[in-house]
Amino acid sequence: MPTKIFLTGATGYIGGSVLQRLLSHPDSKSFQITTLVRNPDKAKLLESFGVKPVIGSHSDTEKLEALAAEANVVFTVADCDDVAAAKAILAGHKKRHAETGEVPILIHTSGTGVISDNAAGMFASDVIYSDLDIPLIESLPPSAPHRPVDILVSQAGQEGYVRTHIILPSTIYGIAKGPLFDKGVSNSHSVQVPALIKASYDRGQGGMVGEGKNIWPCVHIDEISELYTVVYDAATANPNTPQGREGFYFGESDHYLMYDVAKTVAKVLVELGRGQSEEPTTFTPEEMQKYFGGSAYLGSNSRCKAARSRAIGWKTTKTTKDMLASIKPETEALIKNGRISEAMGSRDNY
Repeated sequence: MPTKIFLTGATGYIGGSVLQRLLSHPDSKSFQITTLVRNPDKAKLLESFGVKPVIGSHSDTEKLEALAAEANVVFTVADCDDVAAAKAILAGHKKRHAETGEVPILIHTSGTGVISDNAAGMFASDVIYSDLDIPLIESLPPSAPHRPVDILVSQAGQEGYVRTHIILPSTIYGIAKGPLFDKGVSNSHSVQVPALIKASYDRGQGGMVGEGKNIWPCVHIDEISELYTVVYDAATANPNTPQGREGFYFGESDHYLMYDVAKTVAKVLVELGRGQSEEPTTFTPEEMQKYFGGSAYLGSNSRCKAARSRAIGWKTTKTTKDMLASIKPETEALIKNGRISEAMGSRDNY
């Protein structure tokens, strides 16, 4: 029997990387993968990879429900804050369960932004979350970033008509590579570090929020995409794999001080003849508004440990040193591709 997989976000940075993992999975010949895409040209390209594209978007809730109802496994790797889309997909799961008795699997993308604070770059928090400490996660306010959808997904798993697993990537870095990216199907750049690079490039000087004293976890794109297949393999092999209330899986390989990232950006800009000093300076209120819509998000803390993720077999080898080393090639690629001057301030799944 084939495994019917429905995936959202195939043209994105994380989603494209996850799709590539599925296409090269040892069981890929038994997969029937359907994706939801907006761009007809990219849909045709996806067909060449043996993927079935369906033209549509998150606003097509009836389509989302129908596609989820047809699938054994759903990967949601697009907008993690779209409550209506999440409800539609969960409705599809409930319909499938009612009609077949099967308990399908949902692997949903959230982000460690859910545990971010309001430090504004002025201090490092000593609070470190663990994906094994469910009471601490549940103490987060319902208004926290990503939390409304996380709650819906977690509760659905508790109700028993679907097994839910929530992956929470942190700061993802590295240029995504592979056939889907070579063909222009998927976006090869992340958002968080490139946002800092773009703002700093535009102002001609490496910048930071406040004093850059805040701390975040980080993970390479290859390693976070592997976490999705590790969770998939665990969930399909063992129905007792932690899910529902306990189904939280952080994507963290190391932690970094934001000042170190800002200083590396400043140094790279000097090397490229764009920056004035290797010492980063604080974004002014006007710059914060211009580049980040007034948000001090890049000055927040988000500290965590991926204990549950590692307990089911996820392994990481890359460190903060690798992240800092990725900044120069990322900057050069953004310049080469003409993306350095694109509008800033958007937020990825982190």
